[in-house]
Amino acid sequence: QVQLVESGGGLVQPGGSLRLSCTASVSIFGFFSVGWYRQAPGKERELVATLDGGGSTNYADSAKGRFTISGDNAENTVYLQMNSLKPGDTAVYYCTMRTYGAINYWGKGTLVTVSA
Repeated sequence: QVQLVESGGGLVQPGGSLRLSCTASVSIFGFFSVGWYRQAPGKERELVATLDGGGSTNYADSAKGRFTISGDNAENTVYLQMNSLKPGDTAVYYCTMRTYGAINYWGKGTLVTVSA
């Protein structure tokens, strides 16, 4: 059973930065893609960023230019560097990994609160 554990969330002021981490219980090298989603209170879960096995990235418009997704195969970890944070970025952030067999695994999430 694949387990994903997120960390790095917390309270940050507008304009600040956070780096989220997602560590998998297995090697991330064999996954089709890895990514981050978020869910704000009262809203549906939405895509933030993905990284596929070929190194291609995809970002939500709201994340472009501010967030960066990266992976460390040696550490079985996926990162989301978030800069210039806004109150609208407040949400629970979830890590996900998708296998070539189209099976999705999810972490339990980490809360990011952007507030003065």
